[in-house]
Amino acid sequence: MGKPDEQDKAEMEHEQAERLTEEEDQPVEKERDDVVELLKAMAIAAVIALFIRSFMFEPFNIPSGSMYPTLLVGDYLFVKKWSYGYSTYSFPLDAVPIDGRVLDKPAARGDVIVFRQPLKPGIDYIKRVIGLPGDTVQVKEGRVILNGKMLQREYKGAVNFNENGSFSVFQKYVETLPDGARHEIFEISDNEALDDTYEFTVPEDHYFVMGDNRDQSLDSRVPRELGFVPERNLIGPAVTIFFSTEGIGDKCVKEGVLAALKAVGCKMVEHAKAIRYSRIFRSVSTVE
Repeated sequence: MGKPDEQDKAEMEHEQAERLTEEEDQPVEKERDDVVELLKAMAIAAVIALFIRSFMFEPFNIPSGSMYPTLLVGDYLFVKKWSYGYSTYSFPLDAVPIDGRVLDKPAARGDVIVFRQPLKPGIDYIKRVIGLPGDTVQVKEGRVILNGKMLQREYKGAVNFNENGSFSVFQKYVETLPDGARHEIFEISDNEALDDTYEFTVPEDHYFVMGDNRDQSLDSRVPRELGFVPERNLIGPAVTIFFSTEGIGDKCVKEGVLAALKAVGCKMVEHAKAIRYSRIFRSVSTVE
């Protein structure tokens, strides 16, 4: 075969240049496709997470000791969203405007509920339902009187309880509601500030709630702080503790040249030691 003429050479060089351009473009296009797929996956995951949080389960952590001994500071639990139906407060940022509730179901006495604070709508609270709509509730010398009858209370002894590194002595009781539901409560004594109240009548579509740590709970006994909880403010019952930790406080504050490295190592050890393994995956209704 003869040598290629000038036209053939030009065509070959052009084809070769096109191939090189295509090869250079392919990695860029692949990277672009990878980014698009990643964004799609992230969007799908966000939608699924939002659906689960809005309609099925929402995580909640215990920030205070108002529910001792049932729930401890550092407990992380799931709230079951469909139990009482849905309202505006069922959704993140109150994004769905609902008048009242849909698929509404009433709460029961003894339920440990998470709800939106009526007087401070940006805050979620957790308490136990004691009074239903139409009930009368009064506290006399530490004893709950529901619809004119004093709730049964069984003394379980004094408890030396560790609160954030300091010990407090509580009197522990098991209280029984009219339907037989039983739960533990703490009392400092029967002569504290909220141990004597007037008689409350629970309005329609409202609930009377109390903390299990009776002398250290701002609840429906304090109208200026909480009062009755409207039905529309319910988010759901607390059902399962999925994680619990005592926290480590300032145990891992270090000084010196290697302070940061020492702090990391300390936190790995101390966080593992602080986990309350016995409380993980326990039902809230059976916590002792």
